[in-house]
Amino acid sequence: MANQAPAPIRSFLQAAAKPEEAPLPLRVVQIEGLAILKIIKHCKDFSPALVTGQLLGLDVGSVLEVTNCFPFPIREEDEELEAEGANYQLEMMRCLREVNVDNNTVGWYQSTLLGSYQTVELIETFMNYQENIRRCVCIIYDPSKSNQGVLALKALKLSDSFMELYRSNNFTGEKLREKNLTWVDIFEEIPIKVSNSPLISAVMTELENDSPVTQCDYDRLQLVTTPYMERNLEFLVECMDDLSMEQQKFQFYYRNLSRQQAQQQAWLQKRRAENMARKASGEEPLPEEDPSNPIFKPIPEPSRLDSFLITNQIGNYCNQINGVAGQNFSRLYLTKALHEN
Repeated sequence: MANQAPAPIRSFLQAAAKPEEAPLPLRVVQIEGLAILKIIKHCKDFSPALVTGQLLGLDVGSVLEVTNCFPFPIREEDEELEAEGANYQLEMMRCLREVNVDNNTVGWYQSTLLGSYQTVELIETFMNYQENIRRCVCIIYDPSKSNQGVLALKALKLSDSFMELYRSNNFTGEKLREKNLTWVDIFEEIPIKVSNSPLISAVMTELENDSPVTQCDYDRLQLVTTPYMERNLEFLVECMDDLSMEQQKFQFYYRNLSRQQAQQQAWLQKRRAENMARKASGEEPLPEEDPSNPIFKPIPEPSRLDSFLITNQIGNYCNQINGVAGQNFSRLYLTKALHEN
């Protein structure tokens, strides 16, 4: 019988160590009801001013649990005040840790006005968080839309393909086509699940009115939504103007590019004719490219990030207008039927 090679001896640490597994994709954001109430109160108290706050919780598998939050003070354009804001954040997390409350940062929340949150500042904040946190989300709350009887709360994260492209800072048309990235691939919306402890659920059941109709149901029947529609249309027109300006930048770039290519062709034809004359006279031909010539200096292509964000914002406004208009028609038909009866 052939001798078998002895099995390699492993240390205890090697045996106990588990191979690193790939992180599971984020499927759902589970938020405590108390944390949602804190977010809504903070955003509504300072509306129409925009406010932000910290989200605290745990990252468990494919679920990001948000168990608590606290607001940030309103920031001013002052370095001293910004330093005080950072110290306030650290002090708040220290106090929460002392009272045995979750103090793990899982993202932040912010208010918005009519869904106008697709900005470069939001992307930069995501990237700053991403440097220290493996997974983070941003909870967006819109008080103006919530007045229509809808809980306007959504959880967003940046797509992996967009973050990879943003780190390279290369938003040219060729790179976007290579990555197959469009304006709808910037943000990913994660489903939100509201969670309450059994004790809170029991208390809410006791406090619930016997009436089957709530105030939120009455809010959905409001027929006067003209101001909301008007502001959406105003913002939509502004975004269309911004998109037109971005298109003018690209038109100017392609116009300069075609002019440069024409100059390069003319210079190349002239150089080739000169080289033919030099060959005929027995001289060495000159190179057909001259890096020192300004016409061979590449023209930088404008970034398409701003146009992508503006297009994303336009799509958001169109969806909001479409949704409100459809609800208005339903209310009008309902009111008409009630009057006929």
